Amino acid sequence: MFGEIVRVIAGLAVTLGLIGLAVVALRRFGPQTLLRLQGSRAERRLAVIETLVLDPARRLVLVRCDAEERLILLGEGQLIPSPSASRKPAR
Repeated sequence: MFGEIVRVIAGLAVTLGLIGLAVVALRRFGPQTLLRLQGSRAERRLAVIETLVLDPARRLVLVRCDAEERLILLGEGQLIPSPSASRKPAR
């Protein structure tokens, strides 16, 4: 009876230890491996350049899409684009 309990606890410890090692290995080697597998096949078009938290409800985000940068104000469940995005081109 006592031997079975010790065996079950030892089995649980080995299993949790293997899961922990797998998590550490994925955290350490996973991101680099994924980037290496992606290679330079597709260049990213969208990038977040910088963010600035104004208050707990609002933040400014500078986003680059292709060669154009936009400043976006995010807050209170709303997306408020920069004024240059709302202007219509002159004809």
